[in-house]
Amino acid sequence: MTLTQKTTSKRQQLSLLLSSIGPGLLMAAAAIGASHLVSSTRAGAEFGWQLAWVVLAVNFLKYPFFAAGARYTAATNESLLHGYLKQGRGYLIMFTSLNTIAAIASTAGVCMLTAAMLTQFVPLPIDVLAFLVLISSLALLILGHYQLLDKLTKVIMLALTLTTLIAVTLAFKHSPESVSTVQSESPWQWAYVGFLVAMMGWMPAPIEVSAWNSLWLIEKKKTQTVTSKQAIFDFNLGFIVTAILAIVFLALGALVMHGSGEQFASSGAKFASQLIDLYSDVMGEESRYLIAAVAFLCIFSTTVTVIDGYSRTLDMGWQLLTNKQDCSKRLTKVMLVVSALGMALIWFFKGALLPLLEFVMTLAFLTTVIFAWLNYRLMTCDALPEEHRYGVKMKLLSWLGLAYLIGFSGVFIYWKLAM
Repeated sequence: MTLTQKTTSKRQQLSLLLSSIGPGLLMAAAAIGASHLVSSTRAGAEFGWQLAWVVLAVNFLKYPFFAAGARYTAATNESLLHGYLKQGRGYLIMFTSLNTIAAIASTAGVCMLTAAMLTQFVPLPIDVLAFLVLISSLALLILGHYQLLDKLTKVIMLALTLTTLIAVTLAFKHSPESVSTVQSESPWQWAYVGFLVAMMGWMPAPIEVSAWNSLWLIEKKKTQTVTSKQAIFDFNLGFIVTAILAIVFLALGALVMHGSGEQFASSGAKFASQLIDLYSDVMGEESRYLIAAVAFLCIFSTTVTVIDGYSRTLDMGWQLLTNKQDCSKRLTKVMLVVSALGMALIWFFKGALLPLLEFVMTLAFLTTVIFAWLNYRLMTCDALPEEHRYGVKMKLLSWLGLAYLIGFSGVFIYWKLAM
């Protein structure tokens, strides 16, 4: 083979690899939302760099449970939900029941956060903006379906990554004299257990996102061939991006906001304004719209993928439990119902963004134990070909992850009862 042929072959392989990218980045788009923009930034703002290792550790310990989506589907050409059903009908019923609650709560949380960021550009009440965000997201999904979502997410993720890196570079270059050197409080106090649990609940995302990745991969395979190697590469790329950007957002909070003395307001509009003001005060007014655009792109992409992902898993769960045929109209109806109930939850919280997000993230952390156990059980079962099952290293990491999730859940429940 000549040098030219080798170069052409490598280009073709790279082109195929890049074209297979999609489900992993959709997962990253779903992850880089409230957990990063709110929790990571807030962790940096309130505690400096003290929780950076926790953010990395949480991502590391949850990896086996997220990876199950891509690995199981790549090995079997079936979704995780098919796997749950094969384990027993009760497992799929349990997943679908918890997933329904998570779908409504998460849709409300990310939609209100998107609306809060939009208040920086459009002077309308947050509940009106939330409704407009939902309508826009539904229109994008119903009219464009997966193909449009796939293409749009790649553009948004590229823009998000570039603008975020620019922002953190500006923060590092900022004169240290302008950043407060007040001694940080320790986050390892009894009073902060609720915050820690909320932060870890959506870090990097709820574990049920693994089922979305599984369904997105199946959808991707309808239009092109995706090998097992490509699927795992795509997942790992998306997962690594989410972990890096979590630290980047924490760095922004630590470098720019830490020690400022500002307290985040619970109101969505005020929270968004405070977040942008704290950046622009130290980085220059010219950065205001850059940060606002980063925040809006980040959370809007999350809203779109959250509605799509939860709706797909609920639709598939219903289909498998009732032996119904696949139907695009039913998927649309599920999206509409989830969005309507999410909007009702937004009205219930009356624009109080942080209480809603803390409720959603805490709920996610407590249900994560069950979702993680379901995925671990599936990736170690005899029904899966031995070469695709988790080996010793992944099993050890899974046990560590489950121990951490169960342990912290127990601490949180004790904390709530002791309050």
